[in-house]
Amino acid sequence: MRTIFMRYPEGKAKALTFSYDDGVPQDRKLAEIFDKYEMKATFNFNSECMREDNFTKDQIKEFFISKGHEIAVHGANHRANGNLRPIEGIRDVLDCRLELESKCDSIIRGMAYPDTGITLMGNFGNYEMVKQYLVELDIAYARTLGEDNNSFMLPTDFHAWMPTAHHDNPKIMEYINDFLNLDISTKTYHASRIPRLMYIWGHSYEFAINDNWEHIEDICKQLAYNDEIWYATNIEIYDYVQAYKALRYSADGHKIYNPTLYKIWFDVDGNLYYVNSGETLVV
Repeated sequence: MRTIFMRYPEGKAKALTFSYDDGVPQDRKLAEIFDKYEMKATFNFNSECMREDNFTKDQIKEFFISKGHEIAVHGANHRANGNLRPIEGIRDVLDCRLELESKCDSIIRGMAYPDTGITLMGNFGNYEMVKQYLVELDIAYARTLGEDNNSFMLPTDFHAWMPTAHHDNPKIMEYINDFLNLDISTKTYHASRIPRLMYIWGHSYEFAINDNWEHIEDICKQLAYNDEIWYATNIEIYDYVQAYKALRYSADGHKIYNPTLYKIWFDVDGNLYYVNSGETLVV
């Protein structure tokens, strides 16, 4: 039986993404560092009542959107979804999304849970309730936190998207080394050929408080300009994965039709293929 594994654009087996919260003034400097190393990041903003007027509409376009970064929801009032009644959670997410879409002139579909998010559930809430209203609000994914590890796995549930590690995790450089040294091309073990993702998150103001901007520079230097890595925003990763999952196969698995707008890459028994949008490939 053949084995088929997703590959990122250009056939890459590794991806890297960053996620930074709160829409604080230090985000501009952080974005400039990511630009310097040709990386992509997602910046999760609260509504203006929380972040004040840190960035004007024109500045959001100039510093973030025009550089290929993503703006995502972080709750109008930065309140933990796990502690909110559904009507409160709906309003907090929707108000934030509406304002950000007005500021960005684009469709906002991503989110990072604010505060304790879904890690603590109060007022008799539960994750399935939160996920249901996020889906109904067209929030495609939501980043959570709390289980730093070096497995580099893509999420099975994008509304409980667990990142790899916070940038201040004491093992972050060890994790980076593990990620860079992963051998995904081996044909010996099938399970080792799954695509991997390194996902780093935090708050840009932490670098200012700790006076250690060199730390994020060091992280970027280690990970930059690597031909094996796809540098992407959170929503780019989500959309590509959904496009891969939308591929249609013949019963014997040899004909693969791509109904999406994406060029999709995959590995079949150690051999690399791609199928263009609207085309059928026989492998």
